[in-house]
Amino acid sequence: MENIIQIKEELNCDRGTAFTMFTENEFLENWLTVKAEVDPKFGGKYELFWVPENRESNSTIGCKITGIEKSKFISFEWKGPLDFESFMNCTDPLTHVIVYFSPHNNDSNKTIIHLFHTGWRKDPDWQKARDYFFKAWSQALKTLKEKIKNKALP
Repeated sequence: MENIIQIKEELNCDRGTAFTMFTENEFLENWLTVKAEVDPKFGGKYELFWVPENRESNSTIGCKITGIEKSKFISFEWKGPLDFESFMNCTDPLTHVIVYFSPHNNDSNKTIIHLFHTGWRKDPDWQKARDYFFKAWSQALKTLKEKIKNKALP
């Protein structure tokens, strides 16, 4: 349990909009990745590509959605970038991301995102990967927060 990444961020939007940021390709491509191919249903693909011309590297190719309930939560498998692919991308199970969307103090125009990234093993390479993803997810959610605040979305 101590290795789970846990990040909380408040967004100035309703839960449906926040959920869309994680499930619709054009929105994911605006704040998280260069190219997204997400099929928002249980068992659907959750594939993000940071270098689309090299789909096998720096991507979540092959990852699936493991749970989804509109405007409430989404969970999906996750892979690592080149620096960590030799151990992260061939493990069974892969690491796993769960995102919950909850209203902020009954204010329907604000959403609290609770992101959990699990599946971290206990050796130095895995710790480096975990540290990398803690920073990466923190920055990504801050970027999302700013894009929503500035209405800089498609």
